[in-house]
Parts: sequence; structure tokens; C-alpha cells
Amino acid sequence: MNPARLVFPAIRWGNRNVEQVWREVFLSLDLGVGGFVVFGGSVDGMRELVARTQEREGRPVLFAADLERGAAQQLEGATSLPPAAALASTDAAALLDAARITAQEAAAAGIGWVLAPVADLDVESLNPIVGTRSFGSEPAIVAERVRAWVATVQEEGIHACAKHFPGHGRTTADSHSELPSVKWTRETLEADLAPFRAAIEAEVSSVMLAHVSYPALDPSGAPASLSRKIADLLRREMKFDGLIATDALIMGAVSAAARSEAEAAVEAVRAGCDVLLYPSSPAETVTALESALESKQLDRRQVTRSAERIGIAGRTAGVAVGEQAPVPSHARALEMAAASVRTLRGTLPQPRPHAFRLHLVDDDVVELPESLAGPGTKPPERGGLGAALQKRGAVIVEPETETPAADLIAVFSDVKGWKRRSWLAPERASEVNRILERDPDTTVVIFGHPRLAQQLPGARNVLCAWCGDPLMQEGVAEHLLGGLSG
Repeated sequence: MNPARLVFPAIRWGNRNVEQVWREVFLSLDLGVGGFVVFGGSVDGMRELVARTQEREGRPVLFAADLERGAAQQLEGATSLPPAAALASTDAAALLDAARITAQEAAAAGIGWVLAPVADLDVESLNPIVGTRSFGSEPAIVAERVRAWVATVQEEGIHACAKHFPGHGRTTADSHSELPSVKWTRETLEADLAPFRAAIEAEVSSVMLAHVSYPALDPSGAPASLSRKIADLLRREMKFDGLIATDALIMGAVSAAARSEAEAAVEAVRAGCDVLLYPSSPAETVTALESALESKQLDRRQVTRSAERIGIAGRTAGVAVGEQAPVPSHARALEMAAASVRTLRGTLPQPRPHAFRLHLVDDDVVELPESLAGPGTKPPERGGLGAALQKRGAVIVEPETETPAADLIAVFSDVKGWKRRSWLAPERASEVNRILERDPDTTVVIFGHPRLAQQLPGARNVLCAWCGDPLMQEGVAEHLLGGLSG
């Protein structure tokens, strides 16, 4: 039994080709890892990489990816989908279609394990990392949406993952950069557990533990990912027998808990985790596990059982890299996006304008260090709204011109952990409010959480479009003008 089976290194494609990525994958396969977590790339590139891996190894190797907003969240050539909050604002059919499209395109790319859905509740306005990634704030409603999403993905033969147990929704810090602590009572935390219970009832294949401390559940203050008490809550009380995964071991919460990655890896396995996601050094992590087995810090039977769970997941993942990849479902995705746009205040401009003076206010522009952004990280795309309006027959006027046109303010403020905040930066809110002073009837589109409208009290007409992805920008154009052109 090779403890490396529990280790899932990251594949960060960046701008590299298959040959360049394969060299890195080859080294990890030599260690005996059980799988990989994928960031970036393309559907075709992944298909080739997975096929090579299967041919070389002769054993199931499980590829995982964060696909909360569809396979295009990571892979070029796939369908971009609205975030969970947007899907929740429409109807059940949209949620089920999104889950189905995600699973089918993941399977075609060789991704057998989708690290979604987010089962956290959107209950804390200061939470910098959950927001529109959540299906909502009401436990029973979120539970039903999680149940439906999990069941649909797994009907397609792809493993789903409910995250971040026992709930990241009440944090006011981001575990990517520090160790949050949720100091609510066990009674309050029962609400957070409801979506995870629903996922287990739907026979979810895996659950991801949060790098978050919950003193009411474990008085030691250990993060859930390193806590035997919290793993036992999941295994024994909630009767879950699938894969338990850590969140990424490179995250700041691990070092904030006074552990090295190697120490955290051993502690996570001892606590009850099966999968160690995204260590910065797979080789060092494997060495630490081997040493812990030799010194009997780890139970060999437990590690063997974890490796068996991973092997079963690999064998049962319904990947289809030898089949024809599905055509991206952009038309259906656009329909969902347009339907999800919500009027928070006022009304749409009537009659429909033929010219727009477009003001872009971007709360997401920053130079990230590579340790956070990753190699080849692309800047956010902000030209989609103007291009989509023009495609539908509108004229776009520069902000400083006096040409007659309807003013339109696009405010981009996505969930970004590196911001360490959930609200608009004061200077961005002031920028919007200065434009509104000239004309309070200007339409404001928030590409972010609807709560941001509270910072814009002078805005009479406000739409919410949930996130700044190009799909949602086109969805706003469709919502404003429909499919008309000319």
C-alpha cells in the first residue's frame, strides 16, 4: 500500500501545452499519487492528458476540478454557467440543466470528480469568500438545491463533492489567507449542517472539510480539516462513508494553525481525511506520510482504507475521453443567465435605448502575486457587456462624450478571497455615486452580490447580475435588449 495514493497534486496549466504539463504529471505519477486537481487547460488538452495517464498507469487515476460555474470555470472549450446564487434565483430546471451540463462536459474532459457544490449558507454579510457561490441563506431551501445538484451530477456518473464541511458561511475571514474561527453554538451550527445532511441523503460521493475552526464542535480550536472530532461528526453521527477531502493544503489557514504542510498532511489523515488536496510539494508530503507510518503515528489500516476509497472512486468515475465531446451549450447557458438578472430597485429604461454611455467600475482589478494567481492567470474580461449590446443593435458611447445616450454603470465586484472583504471598496462606491449625482435615474448593474446595492443609496434603478463572467455580461445585454438587432 502506497500512502502517495492519498495525495492529489495540482495541475496548473497556465499557458503550457500538453507536453510541458505531462512532464510534471509524470513525476507525480512516479510517486504513486491517487489523482490530481486541475486548474486551467482545455477540454481537448485534458482529454489527451487523461488518456496518456490511463495508458501509462493501468490503474484508475482520479482527476478533480472546481467546476462550480460549469466546466468552463477551468477548461476552454466548455460551457460557462451562472454561479449558484444566480441559478437559485431562477427555477429548478435551470439548476438541473446546469448540473447535467457540468457533469457531461467534465466526463468528456476526463474529470471524474467535480469539487462542487458549495453547500455553505450565505448568512454573513462580511463573509469574503462564499457570497454568490452559495445557493442561498435558508437551510431547507439550500438543502434541496444541494440535493438536486448532487443527484443530477452523479446520475451522469461523475462524483460530486459537498463543501466546505461543516459550513464556511458564517466566517468573516477567508481560509485562503488565515484561519477563520466560527464561534457560534452547536444549536446554530445545526442549520449549517442541513445542506450536508441532504447531500449525504443523495449519496454524495465526497465531502470537503473546511480549514476553519469551530470551537463548539472541537474545543481544541483545530481546523475542521485536521479535527478528529469533526471528522467523526461526519462519519459516525451523519453516517457518511464516502471520500473525505481536505481543502487545499497550500492555503494560509494551514500555516496559521502553526503547522507545516507536511505536519498538516499527517494530522489530516490521522483525523480521518482520505484525500490531501493540493500540497505545494507532493514529494515532501509523501515522505511525511511514509515516515508517519513507520513511526506508527498513522494507522496503516486506516491509510489502506482511504486508498481503497480513492481507488473505488477512480474506477467508478464515468469519464468518457474516448467519446465525442459534447458541443458547448452556450444558448441554454445564456438563457439561464438572462433569466437570472434581477431588478433590485426601479425599472428598466423604456423604451429600450438604442445608445448607451457605458461606465465601467471595476472592484476586481489588482496585480496578484503568482502564489495566489497561479501561472498564466488571465485578467478578468470586461468587454463582454459592450460587445453584447452592440451585437444586439445598440451604439456604445464613450463616458466623456455628450452624445445623447442612456447612461449605464457596470459595477464588477466578484467573490475574491484576496480582497479580504465582501463589500465594494469605498473608492469604487464613491466612483459610482459621483456618476449618479449627475443622473440618479442611471441604470446600475451590479456584477456581484445584491447586498452591494446598500452602498449605492442614490441609485434608483439597480440590476443584479451575480458575477462578472462574460456569460453574465451577455446575459445582461439579453435582459436589457433581448435578441433584437439593427
